[in-house]
Order: sequence, then C-alpha cells, then structure tokens
Amino acid sequence: MRPDDGHRLPYRLVALDLDDTLLGRDLVFSSKAKRAIQRVKEIGVLVTLATGRMFQSALPFAQELEITLPLICYQGALVRDPISREVLFHRPVPLEQARQVIEMARHWGLHVNAYVDDELYVERITPEAERYVRIARVPLHPVGDLLAFLKSPPTKVVIVSEEATIDHVMGELRAVFGSSLYITKSLPMFCEIAHSECNKGTALAFLASYLHIPQEETVALGDGLNDLEMIQWAGLGIAMTHAPLEVQAAAEWVTGSLQEDGAAQALERIFLAVQAAK
Repeated sequence: MRPDDGHRLPYRLVALDLDDTLLGRDLVFSSKAKRAIQRVKEIGVLVTLATGRMFQSALPFAQELEITLPLICYQGALVRDPISREVLFHRPVPLEQARQVIEMARHWGLHVNAYVDDELYVERITPEAERYVRIARVPLHPVGDLLAFLKSPPTKVVIVSEEATIDHVMGELRAVFGSSLYITKSLPMFCEIAHSECNKGTALAFLASYLHIPQEETVALGDGLNDLEMIQWAGLGIAMTHAPLEVQAAAEWVTGSLQEDGAAQALERIFLAVQAAK
C-alpha cells in the first residue's frame, strides 16, 4: 500500500539508518528531521534506528531522539534495548573466521577494528583508528596483537582504508568467504564483516516479530549498501537520492538527499499528510 492510498495509517514500525540518512559529517540532526520523528511517534508509530554503529555509539543519538524501542546495531548483528540494556538478539562473527579476516587485513597492511562486548579494540592507534573514533565517538582500546587478544567471537570486524582500497578488499573477502560471512560497506572507507545470518533486514524481521508487527506494516529508510537488505525486506523500502543505484532500485521510492532533509520528507509523506487528511 502506498502512503497516499487512503487515510488509514498503513505502517506501524519505522527503521531509520543514521549516517548519511539522518546524520551528516557534523553528526547533528536537523531540526526538521527531529520534529518529523517526534510527530510520527506522537501519532502512535514505533520508530527505531538501524545502524552499523556500536550500541554505545548509537545510544546517545537514540536518547536525543527519545527513541525507546530496541536498537538495531552492528549491521544487524545486535538488537538491544536502550532502556533496560537487555540484549534481544546477538550473532557474533565465528572466531576462526574473524581471525582469518584479521590475518588477511594484516597481510594487506590495513587497519582493523574488532568489537567485543560493545567495546572497540585495535592493535595500535593509527590515523584510520582516529578517523573512526571521531565518527563513532567511543573509547579506543589498543591491545597490541589482535590475534593474540581475541579469545571470543567479536560482534563485528571492520577494515578501514580509502574507498578504492575498500572496494578491492570487499571483492577479495567475498572471493574467499562467499556467503559464509556478511560483507558490506557502510561509509565509503569502512568494510564491515558480520555473521552470515546478520544484516539490517534480518534484524528488522526479528524486531518486527518481537513486537508482533507484520512485515507489510514496516518501513525502512537508508542510503547505503548496508541498508539494501532492510529496504528489500520492509513493507515499504525507501532510499535516499544519494544511495547507490542498486539500493535505489530495491526501494519502492526515492526521497530527497540528506541536505534536503529527505528522511523528514519521507516521514511526512507517509504519515503526516495522511494524518492531516483525516
């Protein structure tokens, strides 16, 4: 059902990507986006964030938006309640595969992040690590040899480099692991590696089931390759206009850019215009 068909609110759950969908490089929400989210919640729609970020990195943004629904984090590898802090869903990367990814990145001379118990671990502080923490706003824990340090399966592994290198790395990793790992790109300089059963789409399906909301009453909005699966799964998938073409092709429709407050435009089109017409 398209948002302009009739006056009934057709959707009950909305999952919103953060970076480059709601947040620019300044990591500040626009007043229009905040207002649209608040108004949508006021009419009874459930809103959550679906992000590649760590839980501790996503939490301050959820608190700013007064979102109390479980958050989809780590590309869907973790669903966690922001109030009780209860972990509802967690699928870490199998330890041996994580170690193999780290060994490959080390061979290529590339920086690696590993995430255990919602903390960020690196071998040493590098310009890539510093670039990452400026965006994530989380503590950085240098531990020396990551392979020696890693004793339990990490929630996620991220390789950080320049965009052209990341595109090559993704191809190399997919050639080795195939579908046995979920390999995607969030921001252009981050190659993200998660459990094969994890992506934002599977996490949104889990959360919808947990909340007893049917698939056709869900909305997903994002801009990146890591948003593709949730845009495909949702009852209504929406892509930002700056999303890759394959993400736009998977969406039912395309909204404006971040600079144009495309997320707010989409929420207003789906919910607020329908509400006003009642």
